[in-house]
Amino acid sequence: MTRIFDNPADFADDALDGFVAANRGYVARVDGGVVRSTEVPAGQVALVVGGGSGHYPAFAGLVGPGLATGSACGNMFASPAAGQVYRVAKAANAGGGVLLSYGNYAGDVLHFGQAQLRLNAEGIETRTVTVTDDIASAPIEQLEKRRGIAGDLTVFKIAGAAAEAGLDLDGVERLAIKTNHRTRSLGVAFDGCTLPGAKDPLFHVPAGQMSLGLGIHGEPGISEHAMPTASELAELLVSKLLNDKPEDAGDRVVAIVNGLGTVKYDELFLLFGKVEKLLAAAGLTVVEPECGELVTSLDMSGLSLTLLWLDEELEQFWAAPADTPAFRKGSMAPRAPRAEAAIDDAEIADVEQPTAAATDLGQLAVAVLAQVRDVVVEHEEELGKLDAIAGDGDHGIGMRRGVDAAAAAGEAVSGSSAARVLTAAGEAWSERAGGTSGALWGSAVIAAGLSLGNRETYTSEDAAEAVKAFVRAITELGKAEPGDKTMVDALLPFRDAFLTELDGGAPADRALAVAAAAAESAAAKTADLRPLKGRARPLAEKSLGHPDPGAVSFGLITSRISQFIDSQLAAAAPSGQRSTGNGAQA
Repeated sequence: MTRIFDNPADFADDALDGFVAANRGYVARVDGGVVRSTEVPAGQVALVVGGGSGHYPAFAGLVGPGLATGSACGNMFASPAAGQVYRVAKAANAGGGVLLSYGNYAGDVLHFGQAQLRLNAEGIETRTVTVTDDIASAPIEQLEKRRGIAGDLTVFKIAGAAAEAGLDLDGVERLAIKTNHRTRSLGVAFDGCTLPGAKDPLFHVPAGQMSLGLGIHGEPGISEHAMPTASELAELLVSKLLNDKPEDAGDRVVAIVNGLGTVKYDELFLLFGKVEKLLAAAGLTVVEPECGELVTSLDMSGLSLTLLWLDEELEQFWAAPADTPAFRKGSMAPRAPRAEAAIDDAEIADVEQPTAAATDLGQLAVAVLAQVRDVVVEHEEELGKLDAIAGDGDHGIGMRRGVDAAAAAGEAVSGSSAARVLTAAGEAWSERAGGTSGALWGSAVIAAGLSLGNRETYTSEDAAEAVKAFVRAITELGKAEPGDKTMVDALLPFRDAFLTELDGGAPADRALAVAAAAAESAAAKTADLRPLKGRARPLAEKSLGHPDPGAVSFGLITSRISQFIDSQLAAAAPSGQRSTGNGAQA
């Protein structure tokens, strides 16, 4: 359990500030993460890594000469927002282009992908290599669907060494892809981890049992087994990795035994000794291995084994020097401190003076955001527990962080148009929530705001277009389809019911009530589905019988908005009579 904190919601930021204070010779704080505090040669490729907090030494601890140039740091177990990745990459860029690398998780793919598009649009050539080393998360023929765990280190190390050696962006990208292709990992857990402020771990492993195939975000394993001896555990891990080896594997490997939080060094060394003997018996030579805590998961009781099959080229870069707060190899020449780079945040502004109707709608948007915040706060714990069944348990806290920021941002520009209020709210939501839900909700809220624009009057047709824009942003960005067991399974019934009611002549407030009911009903029905997207996918059986947390939170939010609109209209109607107009403002 994590005990040292002030406000659990600020834990990640406070910890990162302290990390920087303790390592100023290596890193400097920027908005969104850290970059090297030492000089980077002009024209060198910038390797920008990142992901959620709670995995130290990954990711900020791997920033330094010979390894990463910068790290984008999200909330606990949640992806950094696109804006955070963008700002870190801008600060890290030395003129040679940017390679983004991170574990293959839906939220990271969305946010880093958005940042990549923005960087390329500004003329900063940016590429991406995702890490897909976890053999438990998908079969070998679906390697591109695997998630990244401790194999992050091998990919980052070799890409960073290639950049340090002066290779261009093509060369660094090629080596990162090659390393990822030759890296395999498998993890086990003996008990779950506990998020700061939480009363209970995200999951428990029954006494005398071991969970096989866990993730590093607090996801439980895919199967449970009787607790093995050290020799049996080594045999299990080694045999499964050797059975999954790449087709071009040689006979020289890097072996990494990685502790996830509470399995400490004596135990890790003991296991490594067993692993090394098994690899030797299989005809493999272990080259410059690592044994310790490298990619952790807060206080999780567990460990993982990673194997990287080397060739001559990869071995050269694996052995190259590196000097970071948490990973050192060989000897690097001293570097001078680098000049601090100023990063200007673009301000949101109305293109033109908002109309009276747009301002009124903006005021309503501020009030609605406050309602959304209230319903998320009310159900935060419930949503987290639901997410922990087959995910990482952060949906409640992620939604809470996002909507707190969105409501505050909307209030800060109160008196502006709905477009400005919702744009500010959406950007804040994405920044603070991180993860998949942050990317999706942030983009959707912005899209709805931009759809509303700055008009003299608003009608039901405008409400329909805003709903369409909201839905389009989520479906196009997240790529989920009906039946994948995601928010989309509640979102599309909401849209269809809303548009059908409007087409039938119903006022917008009535259409909203019917649509919200459809969303809640559809969310409940996701209990019968197996997840085909997101972190719950590898744990499909555990998810059966439980509704998708994203769909549930969407249903709760739309229901609360509908109730609030009804109360507002009832209060405004003379003599308690409800309006039968088109209800466009709703």
